Amino acid sequence: MSKRHQVFKSAVLSSASLAALLAAPKPAAVLGTVRNEAPNPGEVEKLLAQVKSELERISGDVKRTAEEALKQSKDSGAISTEVKQSADKLITTVGQLGDAQTKLTAKLEELETRNRDIEQKIADTLRQGQKDQGKTAGQVVALHDDLKQYVTRGAKGNVVIQVNQAITSLSTSAGGLIVTERDPEIVALARRRMTVRALLTQGRTSSNMIEYAKQTSRTNNAAVVTEGGTKPQSDLVWTTAEVPVRTIAHWINVSRQALEDAAQLQTEIDSELRYGLDLAEEAELLSGSGAGQHLSGLIANSTAYNAPFVLTGATMIDQLRLAMLQASLAEFPADGAVLHPSDWARIELMKDGEDRYLWSNPRSLAGPSLWGLPMVTTQAMTVDKFLVGAFKMAATIYDRMDAEVAVSSENQDNFIKNLYTVRAEKRLALAVKRPLALTYGDFGNV
Repeated sequence: MSKRHQVFKSAVLSSASLAALLAAPKPAAVLGTVRNEAPNPGEVEKLLAQVKSELERISGDVKRTAEEALKQSKDSGAISTEVKQSADKLITTVGQLGDAQTKLTAKLEELETRNRDIEQKIADTLRQGQKDQGKTAGQVVALHDDLKQYVTRGAKGNVVIQVNQAITSLSTSAGGLIVTERDPEIVALARRRMTVRALLTQGRTSSNMIEYAKQTSRTNNAAVVTEGGTKPQSDLVWTTAEVPVRTIAHWINVSRQALEDAAQLQTEIDSELRYGLDLAEEAELLSGSGAGQHLSGLIANSTAYNAPFVLTGATMIDQLRLAMLQASLAEFPADGAVLHPSDWARIELMKDGEDRYLWSNPRSLAGPSLWGLPMVTTQAMTVDKFLVGAFKMAATIYDRMDAEVAVSSENQDNFIKNLYTVRAEKRLALAVKRPLALTYGDFGNV
């Protein structure tokens, strides 16, 4: 073989020029990492990819080195010492990279085999742990198949039983390490929608007593008269009526720590106490007896239902219409009615002989109403009872003090117990000025 062909062969066996190899830090870093043995398959795969990338990257330099050697041989018949030295060093480097690639490939196969063995052991342990979940170590040993076989063989020699229990949320396992997540929302009980106050005329007062003039009789003798004749005299009589301002109030004790540590609790207590006042107020407005400190409510001052005429087979709808007529005949046309929700549901569910709804339309979004008047439902009204009337004309609410919530430690032994007393109260008066404007009745067995 000629000298030119020997140089060409040496150049082809080289993988990169020395200058390019020294300028790139990757081969040295890769070889050093390989000698230290990467700890996991992911890193081994990464290093293997780097080695392959280096081999591919310097393939162009190998070609250029061979072309340069051929060119020098052709031109001068000899190859420079620099090219020879570069070729020798490149051959050594290529050998090292080849060894690194072989070592990394073997290492990767070894780690993959090891990982498969570990995964299999983990799966076996989990299956055994699920099987033993909830059992104590003693129970696992007592029920183990190896112990049963040991006893069957006469209990001779030794037996080793491994207890592999999975970590679970049970109190006997890792349950004490699981932290409960706190939802800041305070879930309150259901609250009733208040409806009666909105029916009445509302005013204010700065006194503790409301006094007003109330007409008790009217004698109307108005008539036509002849010229120069004596005019007839009519007679109107008024009297003074008064209603006292009443107080609705309640309170609770709460610890200082609770109020200071749970800011949201203050708002919730305030809301609950105000709701309690409104709930008591609605009951008083509707059915207060007037005795003691009670308001004299709408029902206590209403007129009993007395149908203007007898209607055979009257339904609940008929009775409400007759009550409206009664109010109209008393010169107080009704503007609404108050019912218990159950009674309104009975009306809506009334059907004819062909199971068609008489009054309601299940597809309608309209609010409860009959004969053009709103039907107000509240659980403060007794079942099977109704109140129909001209509510705006019938009664007036006089608010003396709106709902107020106060907090104090000056109550009984609160100071030494570190307690606060939270008090809520409101003051108002109710004057039912026109009893004939209200008709109260009973649906009975309709």
